[in-house]
Amino acid sequence: MPKSKKPEEITVQDKEAAEAEIREKQKPVDYDTKEYPVEILVHKYMDGKDDDTNELFIPDYQRNEAWEDKRQSKFIESVLLGLPIPFIFVADIYDPENDLGRLEIVDGTQRIRSLARFLNNELTLVGLEKLKKLNQFRYTDLPLARQRRFKRSTLRMIQLTEKADEEVRRDMFERINTGSVDLNDMEKRRGILRGPFLDILDQLSANEKFLDLCPFSEALIRRSEPQEFVLRFFAYLNNYNNFERQVNKFLNDYLEKHNKDRRDHETMKAEFQSMLDFVYKHFDNGFSKSKRHKKTPRIRFEAISVGVALALRENINLQPKSMNWLDSPEFKEYTTSDASNSRPKVIRRIEYVRDQLLDKA
Repeated sequence: MPKSKKPEEITVQDKEAAEAEIREKQKPVDYDTKEYPVEILVHKYMDGKDDDTNELFIPDYQRNEAWEDKRQSKFIESVLLGLPIPFIFVADIYDPENDLGRLEIVDGTQRIRSLARFLNNELTLVGLEKLKKLNQFRYTDLPLARQRRFKRSTLRMIQLTEKADEEVRRDMFERINTGSVDLNDMEKRRGILRGPFLDILDQLSANEKFLDLCPFSEALIRRSEPQEFVLRFFAYLNNYNNFERQVNKFLNDYLEKHNKDRRDHETMKAEFQSMLDFVYKHFDNGFSKSKRHKKTPRIRFEAISVGVALALRENINLQPKSMNWLDSPEFKEYTTSDASNSRPKVIRRIEYVRDQLLDKA
């Protein structure tokens, strides 16, 4: 294996060779952009499927497992709502001996299967959260006008020309499917719940004292985990008594509400800072279990941060008599992973911290 060069050692000849390699590898990846109605896509997939002559087909190297009904339903819901759908990638397959002009699905198999099942009345919609009244519907249960509009909905397609050989197609499939990562809940919120309160979360999540007391890896920072923690702080601080069981819905509802009501953000920022100052002064390990821990469990952060803020609301000049309770069996029990999603446990762990600091226990 050739030894890596330092940047200052790269010559003009090296750069020219690199450019030539890029141009060479680009040649097989010739493509066109198409747009087809759902009805046409499903027809291209279904017509001739049984004898393997369908125009739009699934190659043998693709994974066999299908999306579960709930995920297929959510995709159909996206089409009904007119939301942007990722491109479907196909490749024009040229066979000199028996050329049928077929299109191999490189990426988009599950979307095509979902559309075909729905139009063939084989999929009953379940788990829909936006179009809740459509749960238990099949395609033919829709009004005729909606059926026709659904079939006219269009999806975009990237079509590789016949110049793209099998190696290129397999390589593209691998890159698409290993390079993509499902968005976590906070990343989704940043995409669909933009607003002034989300801007506050972005600002506070970059607070140096916060990041020092509550360390995150670079990977977690890139995936908006600090913003998730700050959102949890405010949501539980101001609404923990109304928590039920669904954390994601609880946080989404809080974010959506406070994006609209434009409450006093300066007061919120000041309360967040006061909480951090108190933790910095009185908690030797910050929000972590110990100095050697480089990650803070969400439950522990919620209990400490919200408990501290509630205590400060009662006594802004609070000076705790003892911090030994941090090592108590009760606190450890309240902040373990199985103590997360029930209302009594949420209330118990938050108020335990508050009461210990106020010496009410």
